[in-house]
Amino acid sequence: MWNTRVTELLGIKYPIVQGGLAYLAYSELAAAVSEAGGLGQITAMSLSSPEELREEIKKVRAKTNKPFGVNYAIGQHGRPFEHMLDIAIEENVPVISMTGGNPTPIFEKLKGTSIKTLVLVAARRQAEKAEELGADAVMVVGQEGGGHLGRSDTGTIVLIPQVVDAVSIPVIASGGIGDGRGLMAALALGAEGIEMGTRFIATEECVHAHPSYKQKIVSSTEEDTTVIKRSIGAPARVLKNAWTDKILEIEASEPTYEALKTYISGEANQSYIYKGKEEEGFGWAGQVVGRINEVLPVSELMTRIIDEAEEIRKRW
Repeated sequence: MWNTRVTELLGIKYPIVQGGLAYLAYSELAAAVSEAGGLGQITAMSLSSPEELREEIKKVRAKTNKPFGVNYAIGQHGRPFEHMLDIAIEENVPVISMTGGNPTPIFEKLKGTSIKTLVLVAARRQAEKAEELGADAVMVVGQEGGGHLGRSDTGTIVLIPQVVDAVSIPVIASGGIGDGRGLMAALALGAEGIEMGTRFIATEECVHAHPSYKQKIVSSTEEDTTVIKRSIGAPARVLKNAWTDKILEIEASEPTYEALKTYISGEANQSYIYKGKEEEGFGWAGQVVGRINEVLPVSELMTRIIDEAEEIRKRW
């Protein structure tokens, strides 16, 4: 019933992919999503060493025999990723996804392997380039999404059909999606699956996220997010707080990476999402916070999404 080119490509039951989620997407969450029928992912570049990544991969495999992915955020100011990529290849992970930066070196290293590749894009041209490089599918994020976005303000409902019409590989919709309505909307737009990031933070298995971060996601409205780093060409959506107000002040007066780096650092992000210190950092989140009302076990979340989508399908 939920068979699409995405489920066939990835070997999953439902066309639902968990986002890479820097500092949060580890074995507990990835295994839970995969076991519930989606594609769970580990965030490779948030780990401190290749051996840590190998350990996370083994932990996922100990908890589920379903397919999963490893995500590489390759746009982090030139941080080397090849040594981390070698581990995923050695472990023959089923899927590798890429966000930010130029994915060409990853495609070069994956030649001759059976690993499936997903590329996160935020524009039609980026999707076309990913297809040229050999991506098996593209994940397309609209301006509503949390974390890093495209430089234009194009929303998901406009962007998805543009990309669907421009490429022949499967399209996975992302940005503003957190329930069965979002899944059915994405399919109606021509996508063959969805990616969710923010919604998976507000789950029991996202064990590294501080309870206050999850609660802020649950209690916030769509008006409670803002976009930072636009001035340095790397726009990203976060929950509003005094810390992000300061970031925007600096962007207005001194829009340089050097002026911003302390405030937009991984340490500032971790201070909030790990320790709950809202006054000392920031947390990524998309506008879908306005549709998230409770923290759920992953299995229940997935069941609710599919049940709601099936009800919509019946009405149609």
